[in-house]
Amino acid sequence: MTDHLHFPALLRMIDERSAAFRAAVAEAPSLDADVPSCPGWTLYDLANHLSEGDRFWAHIVLNTAPGDERPSKDGLAAPREREELISWLADSTDQLLTALREAGPDRSCWAWWEPLASPHTVAAVARRRVPESLIHTYDAQLASGNPQELPATEAADAIEEFLSTVCTGTVPWPGEPATMDYHAAEAGSWRQTVDAAGSRFTRLTAAEADGSKPTAAVYGTASEMALLMYMRIPSDTLRIEGDTDLLQRLQDWG
Repeated sequence: MTDHLHFPALLRMIDERSAAFRAAVAEAPSLDADVPSCPGWTLYDLANHLSEGDRFWAHIVLNTAPGDERPSKDGLAAPREREELISWLADSTDQLLTALREAGPDRSCWAWWEPLASPHTVAAVARRRVPESLIHTYDAQLASGNPQELPATEAADAIEEFLSTVCTGTVPWPGEPATMDYHAAEAGSWRQTVDAAGSRFTRLTAAEADGSKPTAAVYGTASEMALLMYMRIPSDTLRIEGDTDLLQRLQDWG
């Protein structure tokens, strides 16, 4: 899928996951509830983080260009009363979606990632915000005592977006060259390669996935794979073949 063709779907995903996040906030016993998957954070901290990000990127896509200095997040703190917080969250999402639509997918803007597999465009920002709302909705559901499986479509795109935006770079891998395959039952397969040139990924065809011999391979559903990549579930809950320590070394490498 291309970012440009996928743009309307990305906006819908952000809207739907943000609504699910607000529902989890509304159902939680307290805004002071601990978030097990974000040690040291309360549900309020999580809500403040997500709304801050929405408002931050809404400003970025309309007001920055590649190479600009990183904008400030000052003045974006959310209110602490639950009803006001939920309204603030809804307004934050609306600001983001309005800005994304106004800017359009092809506009260039500032971004923190290396422009190798993910460009510095509004479409790439929208794609980055989907897993932010997706994973943090899961976090909020954990805090409210009702975690749910990630929607398969959003989870599948989150896997590839993570490999593209977070994992693709030129920092040299400190060990021997290695390959890590990720097999999501309903979404396909990807290979991450790490060596002296850094980290990169490719999507594998079914034939390549069946016939390949990577250093290690992990198997699960799209939801499990996305949660694993964001370190929300432990690796021993999924099947891993080959060098079982490689995944931990990749996570430690950051």
